[in-house]
Formats: sequence, structure tokens, C-alpha cells
Amino acid sequence: MRIWKFGDNVDTDQIIPAEFLTTGDAKALAVHAFSKVRPEFAVAVQEGDIIVAGSNFGCGSSREHAPRALLGAGITCVIARSFARIFFRNAINIGLPLIEADVVDQIDEKDQIELDVDRGLIENLTKQEAYSFQPLPLFMQQLLKSGGLIKYIKAQQT
Repeated sequence: MRIWKFGDNVDTDQIIPAEFLTTGDAKALAVHAFSKVRPEFAVAVQEGDIIVAGSNFGCGSSREHAPRALLGAGITCVIARSFARIFFRNAINIGLPLIEADVVDQIDEKDQIELDVDRGLIENLTKQEAYSFQPLPLFMQQLLKSGGLIKYIKAQQT
């Protein structure tokens, strides 16, 4: 697992530039994730990696393509000081876990961390530190464990 750090106000156009919105396929979108601001991201990102960012992550356009591109790239979770509201709901609805925690200054790209989303705990194994956060409401946790809103609804119908 690798940590990818970003600052404040990372908008959806930075996550997935508009010219690549010709598909909804997560893997096809992932190839272009952060292509204009961190061109190495799409090549180096691996399954299980985590993004740590500052405030207002996901601001800008209300497209589902942005969290979908991150899922397609293998991002397991985004931890940020705060999220744009529409990005937050889009991410949860498609099954991308988000954690609101003010840890961008405590976690470095070289750090190894473990997450306990149910208890609201981030353990920084490299620095031997722990940071707490408010866990998501139970309903949102259930959506994430189901793989998103559509999978959750389908499971409820069976």
C-alpha cells in the first residue's frame, strides 16, 4: 500500500480531466487519473493505495467519474480534512470509502498505515502514532460494505 498526498481544493477536473469523460468504465478512467497534475499517478498507483489530502477534496463538477476513476485505479480509501458534499455522496454511492480526518500534516507518502473504519482509527505504523476520526453513520457503512448503493439495493431485494 502506498500513500498519495494531495493538498487542498483538489477538484474533479484534476482527478479526471473532462476530455476523458467519454466512458463510465472505472478501469478506462483510471488510466487518466490525475494525468495533468501528477502524471506518474496512473502508472504507479497500485491496488490498495490510499489518498491523503487537505480540505475540500473533490470540489468542482458533480461527476461520478472522479470517484469511479479512483476506484478503478485501485484506491482503497481517501482520507481528507474535508470533502466537497457532492463528491462525498457520489463516492459513498459507488462504494469508495472516505474518511474525514485532519491528518494530512501527520502522514507522509512513505508511511505505512492501517485503518479501522468501524472504530474510527488510523494507525501510522511508521511513526507509531494513532489518529481518531468519526466513523461514518451505520447506513453509509452498510452501503460501502455492499459495494455501493446499487449493490446495496439489489441485495435488499433478494
